Amino acid sequence: MAAPYLPLLFALTIAVVFSLVFVALSKYFGPKNPTPTKESVYECGVAPVGTARQRFSVKFYLVAVLFILFDLEAVFLYPWAVVFRDFVYSGIEGAGVYIAVEMGFFLGVLFLGWFYVVKRGALDWT
Repeated sequence: MAAPYLPLLFALTIAVVFSLVFVALSKYFGPKNPTPTKESVYECGVAPVGTARQRFSVKFYLVAVLFILFDLEAVFLYPWAVVFRDFVYSGIEGAGVYIAVEMGFFLGVLFLGWFYVVKRGALDWT
C-alpha cells in the first residue's frame, strides 16, 4: 500500500541528507575571516540609521493585514468562478443563484471591511 510513496520518500531523504551535508561542510571547511564591514548590517546598500528596535506605526501592520485580506479575496474569486460555471451548467435547480448569493455575501463582508478602513483613515498617509 505504501509502495507508490517509496520514490517520494527516497527523494525527500536524499534532499534532506544532501542539504545537511552541504551545510555542515560549509560550516567546517568554509573560509572564516570576519571583518567589521562583513559583520555590519546591510540593507539595500544604505548604512543603518537608528536602532533595529524602533517602533513602527500601527498603520504599517494595518496595511499589511489589508493586503493579505484583499489578496485572499482575489485568490478565492477565480476558483469560485470555475465552480459557479460548473453549477450553472449542471442543471441543478437554483444552484447558480445560491452560489451567487453566497459570493455576494462574501464580497459584501469584504466591502464592509474596506469601507470601515477607509472611514477610519487607515489608508491616508498624510
